[in-house]
Amino acid sequence: MSKANFRVDTRLTSLLGENYRSTEIALKELIDNSWDADAEHVWVTLPEPFTTDPIIIKDDGSGMTDREVRNEYLFIANSRTSRKGDRTPLKQRPVKGKKGIGKFAGLAVSNVMIVETRARGKQTDVTINKDELLKSKKDLEKVDLPIAVNDCNENEKGTTITLTHLHQNFTFPNPEKLKEILILDYGRQNNFNVIVNGKSLDVENIRGESFSDTFDIPGVGQVIVKGTLTEKPLKHSGVGIRVDGKLIGKPDAFGIDQNETIPSKLNKRLFVEIEANGLKDDVTADHGAIIENSVALQKIRELIQPKLEEKLRDKFYQEVNLQKARIQKEVNRKLEKLPEHRRHFAEIGIDRVLKKFYNESDERIDTILSVMLDAFEKDDYYEVMRHIDDTKDSDVGQFAEALSEFGLLEMSLITRQAQNRKQFLDYIDRLASNEHTLEKDIHKTLENAFWVFGNDYSLMSSNESLKGMINKFCENKYTGKNAAKRPDLLLSQDIANKYLLVEFKRPSHTITRDDENQAIKYRDELFAYLGKVPMDIIVIGGKVDTSIESELISRGVKLTTFNALTSFARIQLEWLIKDLMTN
Repeated sequence: MSKANFRVDTRLTSLLGENYRSTEIALKELIDNSWDADAEHVWVTLPEPFTTDPIIIKDDGSGMTDREVRNEYLFIANSRTSRKGDRTPLKQRPVKGKKGIGKFAGLAVSNVMIVETRARGKQTDVTINKDELLKSKKDLEKVDLPIAVNDCNENEKGTTITLTHLHQNFTFPNPEKLKEILILDYGRQNNFNVIVNGKSLDVENIRGESFSDTFDIPGVGQVIVKGTLTEKPLKHSGVGIRVDGKLIGKPDAFGIDQNETIPSKLNKRLFVEIEANGLKDDVTADHGAIIENSVALQKIRELIQPKLEEKLRDKFYQEVNLQKARIQKEVNRKLEKLPEHRRHFAEIGIDRVLKKFYNESDERIDTILSVMLDAFEKDDYYEVMRHIDDTKDSDVGQFAEALSEFGLLEMSLITRQAQNRKQFLDYIDRLASNEHTLEKDIHKTLENAFWVFGNDYSLMSSNESLKGMINKFCENKYTGKNAAKRPDLLLSQDIANKYLLVEFKRPSHTITRDDENQAIKYRDELFAYLGKVPMDIIVIGGKVDTSIESELISRGVKLTTFNALTSFARIQLEWLIKDLMTN
């Protein structure tokens, strides 16, 4: 029996370099290598755009010997953790480079990567030229790389990577974007300082609303507070304290997590550092913590914690109000259906729901509000709201009891309404599974339940004028011999003058490309009655022809099945019920 072997094409270097979605992410991979080398400092020099200057990444880490360069660094996909464990030898850091391909990150940015590394009195230089590799017809492991070994000072150590002939078809690395990426991993690390174009990482490099302030506290001295409220939750959120530039212990919530008026999700977006050199006498010997009964720390907390809480509360109400403004027009239209004396209470209920489900996606918020607005029509809900309004100026205990009653009833009613909707979906499923069901049967069932079509349409509604328009349209187009071809159409509208046209097919029908084109024709013809207004189309039937490529379906058109429709709606409701039951 003969043998076969893998061959490694030189294009592998290009393919591995293409794994990075941005030049900044690729450069971070090289900085991760400096972390793994137990470096304390990394200096990154980025060129001005459209110059021929190189990118330079220099560290003071352990460096590599000639033997390590040949047998480890140039050994593709040779995992460091398999050789040396998952901790660095000197500083016991968790190793980041685990796949052995990080060295190709430089080739995502440049055509030439020069590695200069110093260890134990020797400097080893190796050059990797991407273009030369790609031209070679040899296997990758047989390509000769220029390498030189020279003497250097015994005390010199570290690695410098120089990237030249930068790819002009990519955007140049942006210093601010690179720092924004790096600070999330390295901004809270001691003994690892990354300097980009002469400036160290700072709290202000994080995307979001930055703030800073300086206080003089008696018995403590000057205290500098720098922070950012980020757009999304962070892995290393919280308040960190630095003394003489060194982060003491791990960041914590600084007591803010005990404030029930501030959602926990918002706490995860707070990144703050407090520089307080006046605490140096209160730091434990290992610099791992500040002594718990430190009077100076207590003074800092008493001053700064309320200020951070106020900032978070302001952000909370700002974002809740923005979210409310987004849906206010649709809510107002729904509220118009309620007796006038109930609308004030409904507004209170909506505010409570938006605060409870703060920071959820728009899709989920729309699901909750759609269910909530249905619940407003319940008499027992209104009675409790009125009871609260009647007692708010009386005994505090009575008012608190009424609020508690409202909270319990509010969640109970929304849960019950969500469960009722699930039963409604079960009914739709039974209709759709019956081969005798006609389009008009499904139409009649769904015409007042637009939430089934998705959260984008949950607050839409149909009305008599729209029904009359569809009837007039069909009567004009489908009379005489064409009467048998009359489509079953449902038209709805939202407050922003956006329309939804639904064409129903019987559950036994498979939707084809012809059905899609016909629905578009219906829309075009309806423009004669409505004018050229935004209008989405949903064609719904038993199946969708599997030969239809989803990405080729016309914009604003959705082809779906009854099963898919109810399945997605059911997932949203089950999430809501689970969340309510948990809380």
